[in-house]
Amino acid sequence: MAKQYWLMKSEPYVYSIEDLEKDGSTCWEGVRNYKARNNMRSMKTGDEVLYYHSNAKPPGVVGIARVCKEAYPDYYAFDENSDYFDPKSSPDNPRWWMVDVEFVSKIKNVDEPLGLHEIKSDPKLADMELIRYGRLSVQSVKKSEFDYVKKLAGL
Repeated sequence: MAKQYWLMKSEPYVYSIEDLEKDGSTCWEGVRNYKARNNMRSMKTGDEVLYYHSNAKPPGVVGIARVCKEAYPDYYAFDENSDYFDPKSSPDNPRWWMVDVEFVSKIKNVDEPLGLHEIKSDPKLADMELIRYGRLSVQSVKKSEFDYVKKLAGL
């Protein structure tokens, strides 16, 4: 199967690109949207990810990650003490899934990402899911869009 490309959003105060760089890799838990979950279930080891800081000033692409472990049940959904607990999800019938991602690179200055405004104003990126489904936390990205965003961000 051909490599796929994605955009994954995280608030920098929850888990930033710097956190991923420091940790090396992490599980991408807590996704509670079916389209985003289905996107993660489609991910394969080696797929590349635009790492996007959402709810930031400005929001934007700050780095690149890579899928290093394919989808498996999000065990936080089974933990009653977790913010991500879902009583309708169980180990026998998991509703939510997660993947692991690893750090690849980050932009020189994460306080100056390739911002959403720049992405929205570029006609070459007009069809990105980021523009059409702005709130979706895990999105597919076309290879041409991925390569172009990487170039614009200096990655």
